[in-house]
Amino acid sequence: MDALVAPNANGARQGSVLFDPAHGRVPRSGQAYAVTPGEARARFAAARVARLATVAAGGAPRLVPVTFALLPGPDILGTPVGLGTPGILGTQDGLGTPDALGTIVMAVDHKPKRTTRLRRLDDIAHEPRVTLLVDEYDDEWTRLWWARADGIAQVVEPAHPVHATAVRALSARYPQYRDRPPAGPAILVSVTRWSGWSYVP
Repeated sequence: MDALVAPNANGARQGSVLFDPAHGRVPRSGQAYAVTPGEARARFAAARVARLATVAAGGAPRLVPVTFALLPGPDILGTPVGLGTPGILGTQDGLGTPDALGTIVMAVDHKPKRTTRLRRLDDIAHEPRVTLLVDEYDDEWTRLWWARADGIAQVVEPAHPVHATAVRALSARYPQYRDRPPAGPAILVSVTRWSGWSYVP
């Protein structure tokens, strides 16, 4: 399906409207239908899988699918979210500080892997700023949407008390984890920004 710029009454193209042959005139994406941060968060929380984007030490981007749970805010994990050390969640180096936008948790689980020391863990140690994306695709394009969370990540080893909190949240969401909880390191992402887009409101 190609979206074309719609002509006006005189046959000229208009810059603010697209013409979809299947659905007629629709606003340009990113203008009328940018979703609110609250809606982006709600859509994200309801998704079953997300894509985690990290940056390797050499600057190359890396993208992987992840299971996750969204916790209400950094304070639900208590003060250990920052592990009590300035800089881990960005209290230094100009990365900002966590707020009440929520905390996304993931963990290295039992799915087959060459190693439990995944590259994404090394990426986060090098560059804690990450992005997670969820989206909905349908050949009926009026159903398209995406929601994104930008944030500051940290890796928490299994011995840390916060790890158990992350595993409980994941086990509550995914039945596969109830009999075999994730035993590898957990990733905590303190969300600094929610954004998104939808074809229709």
